[in-house]
Amino acid sequence: MQEIQFKNESIVEIATFLVRRWSGKDKTVIEISDKMETKTRLSENKVVLTPLEKRIGDNFQKYRQFRTSLWYEAMRIKFCKKILSNDHAFGFILNTMETQRIEQLGRKIWKGMDDEIIFNYAYMLVARPQLNTVYGKARIVEAFYQYFMFGAIKGEIQSSHFEKIKKATAFAKKIVNKGIDENYDTDWLEKNVSEIVKILDIDSLLTIPVSLPFMKAGMILSEKELLKILKIISKNKEGDFSSVDSTAVLRGDNVYDEYKVILDENKKMENKGLIPEAIGIQIPSTKNVNETAIYDMSLINGLKIKFKEWKYGWKEQHQRSGDEFDEESYIEGHEPFFIDVNKSIKTKIVILLDHSSSIASDALEYKKATLALCEVLAYLKVKFAVYAFSTQNRSIVCWSIKPDNIKWNSITAKRLAQIIANGSTPLAEIYDKMFPILQSKRPDIFLTLTDGEPSDPDAVRKMTKSFKRLGINMVALGFGPNTVRATTIANNLRHLGYEKTLAVSRLNDIPSKVINILKV
Repeated sequence: MQEIQFKNESIVEIATFLVRRWSGKDKTVIEISDKMETKTRLSENKVVLTPLEKRIGDNFQKYRQFRTSLWYEAMRIKFCKKILSNDHAFGFILNTMETQRIEQLGRKIWKGMDDEIIFNYAYMLVARPQLNTVYGKARIVEAFYQYFMFGAIKGEIQSSHFEKIKKATAFAKKIVNKGIDENYDTDWLEKNVSEIVKILDIDSLLTIPVSLPFMKAGMILSEKELLKILKIISKNKEGDFSSVDSTAVLRGDNVYDEYKVILDENKKMENKGLIPEAIGIQIPSTKNVNETAIYDMSLINGLKIKFKEWKYGWKEQHQRSGDEFDEESYIEGHEPFFIDVNKSIKTKIVILLDHSSSIASDALEYKKATLALCEVLAYLKVKFAVYAFSTQNRSIVCWSIKPDNIKWNSITAKRLAQIIANGSTPLAEIYDKMFPILQSKRPDIFLTLTDGEPSDPDAVRKMTKSFKRLGINMVALGFGPNTVRATTIANNLRHLGYEKTLAVSRLNDIPSKVINILKV
């Protein structure tokens, strides 16, 4: 099996796409943690993921578990009103019943998940503890979980306890089925948990030991062992899933095709040539940032409509002379010839975003405007790279938001969202850090967006000349709180050696200004 190459950034991007698509919630945030099991925090609109490398099995098996556990969390977001803590018996039992309820509801929508759910059950069963390793009455709760979820238990338990477990399981399944049939929600199921607690003869506040699926990380089952477990699961779940082909479940052909595509895409995202860190440019680490906060869909969609004709490369225009005569236009008194005009953008551009402290008060709107610019550039298939600078821990940092060889996506948007505006405007120092990359990539245009004057104008002039000697067209866009201030900033920038300077007093004008300078 091919060795997995996913970085956390790639995992977050895949997970974000899948959870938002399955749940229908476009603002769900993904976080990766190696200290806890996968769980959803509804109040925070967040899913916390167990890393792939902490899971059991080979790389493809880990991916399948990761994918299915995401599906369950997406269904929790879609159907659960609350998710209690698993630390105590009451919450553990409610969440267990909810897992069955949302699974059945989810399967009605996502009918292709059955094989993956069965496959995931096999590894869930493998990951559960032997009953002789669980002490006290927590053993009864663990046995209830295993019997309710898998129709089997791992190890032995007293016959009197097993009778209680079977009775509690039958009651729990009856409640779950009634909840589905009569469209009851989490609150209704919660009212019935006390009866299960009573049947099991336990305290509702009984502490439940943590059982993490990655405690046996690295363990790989043989194909024969896994197939044996799949057959047990398939037989026990036959009432819910009908007939299941265990061999087909083991292969996972459809998901393997998806896995291969993602691996290939992941390879394309690997940085080529110069490593940013080696030349003093940093890549923001992926944090729990909700990038949807900087998406202004009205602005983005308006820009896409405005520049739609450029997406397809050509536009038909009528002229006095041209390639083809148009009789209807001639009769109507319009220009009689029409020609195809190339509207495509072949220009390669690098964009540098000023995140000094002077923009802090407008940081959100600034990010919305610059993100809209990036969205439209990606829509128009323009080859572009994005960098930003700010001060962090009293040091000037140049951030790589998007290199030119990867696509604009949720990860690059997260990078932009988490940059904090702080510090001065040391353009010369930032230009010096970026020089090796631009010398290697040789973009057509290097555009700097700034709202202030640089700390060292003479040094900036020298660096500007260095870039121009590489054949790079140097452009600066100044923005200010009003027309007078914006024009003043642009005039000051003109004295720093830029070949073209522009000005905006409204942040939402930035995307259109930039795109207009990219015309062929």
